[in-house]
Amino acid sequence: MITHGAIWSAIDSLAQRRGLSVSGLARLAGLDPTAFNPSKRISKDGRERWPSTESIAKVLETVDESMDQFLAGGGVYEQRDSHQAMLPLLGFAQAGAGGFFDSGGFPVGQGWDEVNIPVGPNSNTYALEVSGDSMMPLYRDGDVIIVSPSEQVRRGDRVVVRTNDGEVMAKILHRQTANLIELHSLNPEHPPRSISMNDVDWVARILWASQ
Repeated sequence: MITHGAIWSAIDSLAQRRGLSVSGLARLAGLDPTAFNPSKRISKDGRERWPSTESIAKVLETVDESMDQFLAGGGVYEQRDSHQAMLPLLGFAQAGAGGFFDSGGFPVGQGWDEVNIPVGPNSNTYALEVSGDSMMPLYRDGDVIIVSPSEQVRRGDRVVVRTNDGEVMAKILHRQTANLIELHSLNPEHPPRSISMNDVDWVARILWASQ
């Protein structure tokens, strides 16, 4: 299973294999030198902080290493076959059509494809194929994101939101109250959105992306 500790371990291992500190690795990839520092891994309130998919992608491109090598180097799936899971997969357009989720945003019904993903099996986890460019450069059209409706969402989390009208979007949770949810896009061409909670069908936290 891809865990918080395993991802940071993979980053530490990659830096060590290249003869670098984690600060040197970040600097090599054009990132803030403190991006991977241990102090950045846990917030002051004790919340786990994950490295962004974008920062990992930049590092792997810089050192010319595959995602498989990166994950294996951190021991994320040393026994790969036992950590592969066939997850339900649906496109955003299909997800908006209805009939594939229960009221809590969990997968139900028929018509799901499947995708083989290196994460531990979890009945509360499924995959969605991204449509559109509102989350570029982090997620591009055609990327597959792994989501879980059972994970608690907090400000700053990347989430998938489905409205009662069937619109499905990948955004950043800026703020959520009992009456309103405010969503931001990474792409500056897409303005922030404020949606009444009465119009929200469900919200699921994005756990990982297969790119």
